[in-house]
Amino acid sequence: MKKIIFTLAGVAVFMAACSKSAPPEEPVRAVKVITVGVDAVSSRREYAGEVRAQVESRLGFRVGGKIIERQAELGQHVKAGQVLAQLDPQDYQLAADAARAQVAAAVTNRDLAAADFRRYQTLKDQNFISGAELERREAALKAAQAQLAQAQSQLAVQGNQAGYAVLKADVSGVVTAIEAEQGQVVAAGAPVLRIAADGVRDVVFSVPEDRVAAVKVGAPVKIRVWAQNTELQGKVREVAASSDPVTRTYAVKASIDANAPPALGATVYITPEAPGAAGVPVIKLPTTALWQQGQATAVWVLDPATLTVKPQVIEIATADGNEVVVASGLQSGMRVVSAGVHVLSPGQKVSIYQSNSSLATAGRAQAAIDSVASSSAASASGAK
Repeated sequence: MKKIIFTLAGVAVFMAACSKSAPPEEPVRAVKVITVGVDAVSSRREYAGEVRAQVESRLGFRVGGKIIERQAELGQHVKAGQVLAQLDPQDYQLAADAARAQVAAAVTNRDLAAADFRRYQTLKDQNFISGAELERREAALKAAQAQLAQAQSQLAVQGNQAGYAVLKADVSGVVTAIEAEQGQVVAAGAPVLRIAADGVRDVVFSVPEDRVAAVKVGAPVKIRVWAQNTELQGKVREVAASSDPVTRTYAVKASIDANAPPALGATVYITPEAPGAAGVPVIKLPTTALWQQGQATAVWVLDPATLTVKPQVIEIATADGNEVVVASGLQSGMRVVSAGVHVLSPGQKVSIYQSNSSLATAGRAQAAIDSVASSSAASASGAK
């Protein structure tokens, strides 16, 4: 009998050991919570750009040849008409000499034809020749005159070609780029120098395609010069019709309204002004409060009565600095988890996180208050 009892007791112990243990309770996680309220849009879009000349010319020779001299240097300020570079002019000078020889030959032929025409005119007046013969001499004279005009035009062309072997500045400005060196053979029209013309300056910056619609021609912009920490005013004067094929952004040019604009190439920050955008009351949340629920963006809303969280899908309108502007899904007064959102589940119980530094600060403040109170009490007793 005792053996049976011991056997049954052993079986009971074995069965108890094999049974599943109760799952541990889910820990109560501490989270940071913020109360949703209405705030104002404070920040605006700021873009980085650079200062450029409103007119920038890429200069090249109108004829081809070998560069034998380049007088201009990078960063040099040049005046209109100043010589910048020269080609080897020997071939063009020889062609001009040949054209002059052709002109001389055409002049001789013209003079000979004119003399023949005068002689035959006299003979016609004396009825020694027919009218047809005189007309042939007149036609020969006209042909000689046309050949002379052609030769003179050819001489003018060759003279221009020789003159084109000298590259001169068409405007006053600063040399911003050199694209050909001495000894290099260049084709006609190939860029040799780039000149930024004196005068009005632009700031050039890039705008993403989702923001280009908000930038209008004529809209005012604020320009902050990085090196000088000064602020200037400007106006948008040009918005690119198509995006850059590499960056997929749109180039925007804004003129600077200043008597002394920043130096060429200076780094600036441009803030397009959007009247009515700043100060608009909206609901804003830190980006740490957001998490992804499928294809939607959601936040955790805290139930103050049960200290549990539930998901709430929201719609984001735009960004404002390090925060997002909520278009729908939240109301003022709701309490939203702002940190630790990726470790929560629906209905989970949480506790509100309080930093130790805040508690320590509060403790020091209370100790200071107690110390001041004790000192005041001791002073009062001494006075009595």
